[in-house]
Amino acid sequence: MSAVPHTPTRGQALFRPPQIGLRWLPVFRRNLLVWRKLAIPSLVGNIAEPLITLVAFGYGLGALVGQVQLNGTAIPYILFLASGSVCMSAMNAASFEALYSAFSRMQVQRTWDGIMNAPVRLDDVVFAEMLWAAFKSLFTTTIILVVMLALGISHSPLLLLAWPLLGLVGITFSSIALIFNALARSYDFFTYYFTLFLTPTMFLSGVFFPRDQLPGVMRVISDWLPLTAAVELVRPLFLGQWPAQGLRHLALLVFYAVAGFWVALALTRKRFRN
Repeated sequence: MSAVPHTPTRGQALFRPPQIGLRWLPVFRRNLLVWRKLAIPSLVGNIAEPLITLVAFGYGLGALVGQVQLNGTAIPYILFLASGSVCMSAMNAASFEALYSAFSRMQVQRTWDGIMNAPVRLDDVVFAEMLWAAFKSLFTTTIILVVMLALGISHSPLLLLAWPLLGLVGITFSSIALIFNALARSYDFFTYYFTLFLTPTMFLSGVFFPRDQLPGVMRVISDWLPLTAAVELVRPLFLGQWPAQGLRHLALLVFYAVAGFWVALALTRKRFRN
């Protein structure tokens, strides 16, 4: 008696492992070539706001606050803010690209449909979009780091390790943002992401003030946020120290990146199937 072949269910087909080859490279290159035409206004938008925030809060509010206590050590507020705001900038840059720009290519311009007329899988397109958003995020944060070095905020040699960590932060938040991109029917839908997720994340992750000031429940929630993991990894490097519980925070970021991309890919498959 012959065995009946197993047919995957609809849900299993959507959540099957990603099938990614080298065909994501032309998609990535296409985004790069288009971006080169708008690079200057794009950079101004991504870099000006975090630098203005850093200068205004770091030097303005920093003059009033002076120093903050971090793990029993007093550090200048400008240094505290800079180490958190660079992570926040990576989060925002990756999120904007994986939401508004990716949605424009997917829904408004129908660029994805045109790409998939060539021998390119949807998995390759989504993977390329994730990496592209992470690349723009890393490009932005690299310039911000250079400005911070020029201002003399930190000269720790361990900052070299912050660069690949910020790349991982970009991958993590671009993967999460692509989930909402797959669910969106218009640009207005992204308001939920920014209002209900990004804004609370910015204030609960220790960017602007130490997390030990938070109430107990909020502190527990904060411990599991991806931006908290990023700040806890990057901030000690600004101080010339190794992160405490570094493996835990690194594992949390990797988990969010992998799980976020897998869910985003499954939801995008569902969208294009319908």
